[in-house]
Amino acid sequence: MSVFKGSGVAIITPFKEDLSINYDVFADFVDFQIDHGTDAIIVCGTTGESATLTEAEHVEACKWCIEYVKGRVPVIAGTGSNSTQTAIELSTAIGEAGADGLLVVSPYYNKATQKGLYAHYKAIADAVKTPIIMYNVPSRTGCNIQPETAAKLVKDIPSIVGIKEASGDISQIVKLMALTDGNIELYSGNDDQVVPLLSMGGLGVISVVANVAPRAMHDMCYKFFEGDVAGAAKLQRDTFALCRNLFSEVNPIPVKKAVSLMGVQAGSLRMPLTEMEPEHAAALKKAMEDFGIL
Repeated sequence: MSVFKGSGVAIITPFKEDLSINYDVFADFVDFQIDHGTDAIIVCGTTGESATLTEAEHVEACKWCIEYVKGRVPVIAGTGSNSTQTAIELSTAIGEAGADGLLVVSPYYNKATQKGLYAHYKAIADAVKTPIIMYNVPSRTGCNIQPETAAKLVKDIPSIVGIKEASGDISQIVKLMALTDGNIELYSGNDDQVVPLLSMGGLGVISVVANVAPRAMHDMCYKFFEGDVAGAAKLQRDTFALCRNLFSEVNPIPVKKAVSLMGVQAGSLRMPLTEMEPEHAAALKKAMEDFGIL
């Protein structure tokens, strides 16, 4: 049984004016997501500003989310770190709290070898029982999980079940699916490549766009699953401009702005992230208006 199927939202973390976590707004936003078709909540990932949360805040936010969702949809927690020991500590604490899965990004900055990546993921998997989804995003980490490494991890370690692929390299993803005979839970990490990955046996997307268009991202996946490939492809095309504007600056700067335009009191960003440039914000607002969000 897969960790989840469909559209999982890489959810923002709302902040108060003092930049502490605003759990009241967080609760309302989680409810909004579930009510509008989101199939899973991915908490404390890149979009959730995990890089600037303290470890205590990180664990607290994930535990809160698991408790608040109460099994309505799966909760997958981001627990990656460039320190293997830190990743083990986060994964253990949050796994024991009842997360349905752990999203573990490849170590950043260190630029581990493929041997090091294997050892990193194996050490985490040896410490926890919760299913692990690897996260490959070389543009942010400087480190690419090669298909051979990902395939070996999935074959050797039962609790490593899937991968969020954000390399953008379709050929690499096809190779991975070939090496695993499709026996890996594949999720798109790029909102503009969902349908191509579904066509290779993908189970869905871990989506930034779903923060503002949850129903569209859910429908994109389920139209495909139900055989309406043309309908899924149309939604992929229709969301393209929205997607591009949500990545006009580094994530999560634009999406934090977008939800604020929707009236969500999401607060500011923690430094070193800064507010969106006015010209980019104007283009984002127009894309949201054109899509019918505003």
